[in-house]
Amino acid sequence: MNPKDIKKEYSNGEITVVWQSGKCSHSANCVKHLSAVFKPKEQPWIQLEHASSQEIIDTVNKCPSGALSIKD
Repeated sequence: MNPKDIKKEYSNGEITVVWQSGKCSHSANCVKHLSAVFKPKEQPWIQLEHASSQEIIDTVNKCPSGALSIKD
């Protein structure tokens, strides 16, 4: 992993989303599918409180690069 690669975890108490910057292809699928949660111009850019866990899981599963995942 490149030292500049960032790995962050975001939790809503039910699920934890893991984001790995080095894998991100910037397809913006997450933003297109669930803009209430994935807000790249804000900090933190992932705000899980704005959607249900299932909506978030469904969107994370559409990430083509694997940069977003659900922690087991």
